[in-house]
Amino acid sequence: QVQLVESGGGSVQAGGSLRLSCAASPYPVRNYCLAWFRQAPGKEREGVAGINANGITVYADSLKGRFTISEDRAKNTLYLEMNNLKVDDTAKYYCAAGKVLVEVGCARINDWGQGTQVTVSS
Repeated sequence: QVQLVESGGGSVQAGGSLRLSCAASPYPVRNYCLAWFRQAPGKEREGVAGINANGITVYADSLKGRFTISEDRAKNTLYLEMNNLKVDDTAKYYCAAGKVLVEVGCARINDWGQGTQVTVSS
């Protein structure tokens, strides 16, 4: 079991940037997938981006070029850099740990964080 704790959310104006962090304990060592998901009010949870143990990354098509997923294994932390934020990016963002990198995010997810709220105003 991996404990995941997100941070870095907040309120920002459209066009601004935020960097989300997800501290993982213990940090997975091999054959893993880490991902960011988000859920807006009244909508289903959707995949944002994922990264696997080989450093391969995937993104939701609509977010490519604005969002970047990365990890710092020395700090046991996963990141999501979000630039040029739009009002539609308003959601609660969740970190997840799974086994398989898929089109957007991970499959066979075993662990979720509690989420961090991102609010983008016009």
